[in-house]
Amino acid sequence: MNAPTQRPESLWAIAWQQLRRKRLAMACLGILLVYVGVWLYAESNFWFAKLRDVTPAYQISNYAIRNQPPSATHWLGTNYAGRDNLGQIVQGTRIAFEIAVLTSCIVIPLGFVLGAFAGYFGRKVDSAIVYLFSVVGSVPDILLITAIAYVVHGVVERSPSMQTVTRYVDSGLLAVCVGMGFTGWVGLCRLIRAEYLKHRERQYVLAARSLGATDTAIMFRHIAPNVSHLIIINFSLRFPGLIMTEVVLSYLGVGIANEPSWGAIINASKQRLWLGNWWELAGATGAMFFLVLALNLFGDALRDALDPKLRTAVTK
Repeated sequence: MNAPTQRPESLWAIAWQQLRRKRLAMACLGILLVYVGVWLYAESNFWFAKLRDVTPAYQISNYAIRNQPPSATHWLGTNYAGRDNLGQIVQGTRIAFEIAVLTSCIVIPLGFVLGAFAGYFGRKVDSAIVYLFSVVGSVPDILLITAIAYVVHGVVERSPSMQTVTRYVDSGLLAVCVGMGFTGWVGLCRLIRAEYLKHRERQYVLAARSLGATDTAIMFRHIAPNVSHLIIINFSLRFPGLIMTEVVLSYLGVGIANEPSWGAIINASKQRLWLGNWWELAGATGAMFFLVLALNLFGDALRDALDPKLRTAVTK
């Protein structure tokens, strides 16, 4: 009687085993889970106040306790309006995650589909898409994002049909997401294009084509699962970049105006440094620093675990 054959482990199971062996990666994952918990807590506070049509607690001013240093009551002090600085930073976490997630919802489908079409069909389709991302990539990101954000913000504010949306989503946040989304797809598009150029000539693709599979089925049912890990890697590596870009834009006064983002907090706090109010700047900068650091370190570890070439090189 033959012994039962073991099913081969999936790529994700192997990657998880690799990650579990790295203490630094698991520590960063723990930090990220804490940030996700803070994000969900901030979202619940925001939507609870929004649905009840009341002013959220973090937006209520109390000038009697303005500019107070950290204490047992206010762990990170208060700002110029007497608002709890910790509450502001918690909501800044919400803004950072919303920006990164919403922007990724634009970047990933756009970059993946364009890259797949360019790499699979080649010729004129490839030339057109390469020309498109070459033009987009030739303009400095900040300038292009700012221009798109201003245009989208103006259209959203003047459009009666968008008033329902802006009741729940800040128009500046929406404008920044669109601007970052339509400029951030270039890197993923190049990566997916290169992978499709390699996979379209492999045996399993030729076999599927000989059996009568359509181009759409080959692109999205056969090739896509073999390159899906690249989307996860790209997302994890680009996530901190999206957060940093939002902070820079908020610091420059582009984007979110009615909600506390880390960039807006840093921009406002620099005016009060001469008074010795260091806690606003330190709180927002520290929150951003630890999130970006954890994302970068975990993203590098995830890339090493998911990339078969790197994993093979390590085991040799």
